[in-house]
Amino acid sequence: MTHLSTHQGLTSYVVIPARLQSTRLPNKMLLRETGKTLIQHSYEAAREAKRPLGFCVATEDREIADEVVAFGGQAVLTEPGIRSGTDRVARVAQEAALSGIDIVVNVQGDEPELAGEHIDLVIQALEDTPTAVMATLAAPIRNREALEDPACVKVVFDRFGRALYFSRAAIPAVKRWDDRLMTDIQPHFYQHIGLYAYRRDFLLELTKLPSTDLEQLEDLEQLRVLEAGHTISVGVIDHAAAGIDTPEDYRAFVERQAARQMRRSA
Repeated sequence: MTHLSTHQGLTSYVVIPARLQSTRLPNKMLLRETGKTLIQHSYEAAREAKRPLGFCVATEDREIADEVVAFGGQAVLTEPGIRSGTDRVARVAQEAALSGIDIVVNVQGDEPELAGEHIDLVIQALEDTPTAVMATLAAPIRNREALEDPACVKVVFDRFGRALYFSRAAIPAVKRWDDRLMTDIQPHFYQHIGLYAYRRDFLLELTKLPSTDLEQLEDLEQLRVLEAGHTISVGVIDHAAAGIDTPEDYRAFVERQAARQMRRSA
């Protein structure tokens, strides 16, 4: 990793943690039915962001690292057995080359349709909230099935955009349901988007914080931050990009890519 120069204001850097192991979609990072691997799509999508000074993929798998280098990206090999993507990002943040970076952004490797402007927004959300150690994004939920799906993580936040709680349950819980709640102009429910910006110093401390009861019950790492008394800033976007978790997700992505290609060539 080359040394990064800094500029006026807060500096930022994107790390994309990636690994081959995937229960529901084996070797998904290296799937290439579109002509490009999934990790290349995600890397190129992230590169559309304007604010970060640099980008890299952090992986313990040589095959992924070789693929990233082959398409012209930056790869960092980390030791095997790192527990989570956050820990892998923190491991890269420890590098001396990132010592001048203020904000480290964690972008998932299975988000090939993430908008670069959303990366810029999550950086801005952290900059705009000096008391926050971390920022993330949320999008309105307009579908009751999604609201009640435990795989769709929900977030509630105050009028200043500070997270109050994250949950797999439907929050806020509605005492008297009315279907019009899903279509009101002002959204009542928000899906949490798994894109994170951390102040680098806090990220290095986060991995040392003990796991908490709420974190374990919900299986949501960000609750550890709230339980420790820290502030998480939440930026709002119009809609969530589709992540790739299952074979069905990947097939749908391949079809969308083919449709885009046809429109471009028409």
